[in-house]
Amino acid sequence: MTKKTRFNIGYAIAAIFGVLLIQYFFSMATQIATIPYSEFQELLRAGKVASVGVSDNFVQGTLKEPLADGRTQFVTTRVDPEFARELDKYGVRYTGRIESTFVRDLLSWIMPVLLFAGLWWYLGRRFAEAQGLTGSLMSIGKSKAKIYVESDTGVTFADVAGIDEAKEELREVVDFLKNPADYGRLGGRMPKGVLLVGPPGTGKTLLAKAVAGEAKVPFFSISGSEFVEMFVGVGAARVRDLFQQARQKAPAIIFIDELDALGRARGIAPYAGGHDEKEQTLNQLLVELDGFDSRSGLVILAATNRPEILDPALLRAGRFDRQILVDRPDKKGRIQILRVHMNKVKLAPDVEAEKVAELTPGFTGADLANLVNEAALLATRRGATAVSMSDFNDAVERIVAGLEKRNRLLNPKEREIVAYHEMGHALMALALPGADPVRKVSIIPRGIGALGYTIQRPTEDRFLMTQDELENKMAVLLGGRAAELIVFGHLSTGAADDLRRVTDIARSMVTRYGMSEKLGHVAYDRDPRSFLATQEVPSPARDRDYAEATADLVDQEVRAMVERIFSRTVALLKEQRLLLERGARELLEKETLNEAELKELTSPLRRSALQAAR
Repeated sequence: MTKKTRFNIGYAIAAIFGVLLIQYFFSMATQIATIPYSEFQELLRAGKVASVGVSDNFVQGTLKEPLADGRTQFVTTRVDPEFARELDKYGVRYTGRIESTFVRDLLSWIMPVLLFAGLWWYLGRRFAEAQGLTGSLMSIGKSKAKIYVESDTGVTFADVAGIDEAKEELREVVDFLKNPADYGRLGGRMPKGVLLVGPPGTGKTLLAKAVAGEAKVPFFSISGSEFVEMFVGVGAARVRDLFQQARQKAPAIIFIDELDALGRARGIAPYAGGHDEKEQTLNQLLVELDGFDSRSGLVILAATNRPEILDPALLRAGRFDRQILVDRPDKKGRIQILRVHMNKVKLAPDVEAEKVAELTPGFTGADLANLVNEAALLATRRGATAVSMSDFNDAVERIVAGLEKRNRLLNPKEREIVAYHEMGHALMALALPGADPVRKVSIIPRGIGALGYTIQRPTEDRFLMTQDELENKMAVLLGGRAAELIVFGHLSTGAADDLRRVTDIARSMVTRYGMSEKLGHVAYDRDPRSFLATQEVPSPARDRDYAEATADLVDQEVRAMVERIFSRTVALLKEQRLLLERGARELLEKETLNEAELKELTSPLRRSALQAAR
């Protein structure tokens, strides 16, 4: 006999016993007559009661003769004897009543249980929401991917500007999704996965949505961090569920944003254990990438700005076969992006996308969108009817240098030091060949700690720099400190950031670019930052592949290089002491000098003489 058969027979036996028990109680209830207590008193006086059973509230017994309905058993509710005698005097028919406490007793038991259960459910729900577990505990293994049908993405390649090369690479994916059956007619196959690599804000997510919008297929979007939860195995279960849903809706696109949160290389932290939740989730993703046929119409898109930390197993052929760089736009790309965002605001006639693009080298698509928005807000704040070019200039300064702090009052001595400091930067930038042109000089405090600023913006995109250009850049940075030393004979803390940047450039020239005669054409240090990062991230300890003697020589070369360029900067500014004094006085008077005023001020400066003095 099988377990299922035994289970069914047990239920049948229990049902039979239940029916017999109900029948017994029903028959007992129908054989006992409920009579008033006054009638019981009359039957007792008439000698018709054979036997009784007395409790606190009830009297139950048997009659010698049956009642009119033929029943011989009865039950009645007791009444206080003194009160019963009083009622007998007046011939009142009476019976006892017992106040029912069933509802009260039931509520006294049920209400605390319900309250406790409700509190438990509420706290569990809040905990689940805090952990990102929407719904009940049974749904924690379900994928939380957002699904956009073709009408929901609302993004096509026409909405993506400035990254034409990346768009062309992805048009092939769109064609495949539209005609997956016909695409492999020559024996080729589409890559299973496409990895979008690029700095933050360059439009990787927007590009993925545009692919779905062009192909008109379902778009599954999820972040890499949403796979990992506190419960072991949840991430792997969500990966399985995500791919299962996508297969059912194929052709479709799965987009995993911030892939580095999920696909970090295994073994980076060997002491953290080799079987943690992240590794299980990554292993399941690798299995799913191997488990589907690319001809099924399913394409995996992923985005990251830290490709160097991804697990090599993710990037091998057959998984993320193709990597597409979505880099910062060049001038042509910035013009296209600006035109897209400028169509949404009302512009003055003097605004041209080409002029704004010249002011914004190195800006990403997100930076340019923020720039247009900031310019529109500045124009709105001053009550203008349209956004002018001056608003864009102010917006660039606000993004690059920070918010003006006009309420930060400096004493006269500090203002004078800041004026000479900033004019030293400006004169060096105007004098040295190849230096970026100076757009504005100001002694109005900006940002967190800047007491003044000199804004230089390159006129073209640069991708490499020569040794002379790097040394000129260091001289411009040291111009403020040199001016303070020449005029006041002492130094201040205002050049702290300049010194840090100069030291970083000098150390990179010595250890990474091979620009030191004593150390030769050797790279001693690795680049400590990602090739996509905009700023170097300080590291408390760096791996060195050279001896202590070489490290001492590196320090000596860096110090000697900085000292040599500082001496050269001091000499140049001493020759133009009168021009430095004149510029500082005008800066103290006006607080801000723009590009045109600087050119008029430095017209006596003979650039050829300064170049000869080098």
